[in-house]
Amino acid sequence: MQAATLPFSSGWLWIQEGAGIFKRQPMAMFFWSLITGFLITIAYLIPLLGQMALIAAMPILTFITLNACRNIVANRTMMPGMWLAPLHDIQARRSLVRLGLVYLVICLLGGLVATLPFLDNLMAAVGADGTISQQDLAGAIRGPFVVFGVLYLLISALFWHAPALMGWHRIKLAQALFYSMVACWRNKWPFLLYGASWGLIFLAVQLAGNMLVAMGLGTGVVQLILTPVNLIIAAILYCSFYPTYMSVFGDSYSTQPTDDAANG
Repeated sequence: MQAATLPFSSGWLWIQEGAGIFKRQPMAMFFWSLITGFLITIAYLIPLLGQMALIAAMPILTFITLNACRNIVANRTMMPGMWLAPLHDIQARRSLVRLGLVYLVICLLGGLVATLPFLDNLMAAVGADGTISQQDLAGAIRGPFVVFGVLYLLISALFWHAPALMGWHRIKLAQALFYSMVACWRNKWPFLLYGASWGLIFLAVQLAGNMLVAMGLGTGVVQLILTPVNLIIAAILYCSFYPTYMSVFGDSYSTQPTDDAANG
């Protein structure tokens, strides 16, 4: 299986194409962004188990997003019943569940590997009486966060294309992870631009919010303004997942994913 090698500028083109997909059916993707944000909020309200469930569900959520974008590109209006249609395919659903469990395990292992070298520093932040020094804890967790951030780049490369490869093309799990890693490595510079661009976009929104507060607007009002803006930006981010896959693997098969595979 061949993954295309794209120029550096593709990283920004993916974002532009994602914006184009969003413009075709903005309300549909705004709805999906709202639902995804709601699921993330619920997950973080349930300590530990909620976050673990969210991590395990990421391949399924990604696959639903990719299918929605594929329908939009094909000029199919997204109706409520179409969102979960891709999961009606039993084989695809089982593959994505397995992928999610593997993703969870690898993320947990990554967290363990990132934490172990700094365990003494973390324990030192806890006093003999059980009190936690917030200043010491903030310094102690900096190292694990940096190490896990580096590890997560590798984990993301492993799993980035895997949901589509397994859900649409029935690629086995190990092969899907391998193909995804190779594709991301071949396109590391476009992905660097892609990630940096999104980082700057979200930073710009945050700075705009801070500027509005500095101008005298209340925090609640600024939050009210920024909430729909963040949902729209998140929706465009989700839409951009589709071109990152199609531009790399779209011509790798003589037959593209069938409509039945895409719609369940």
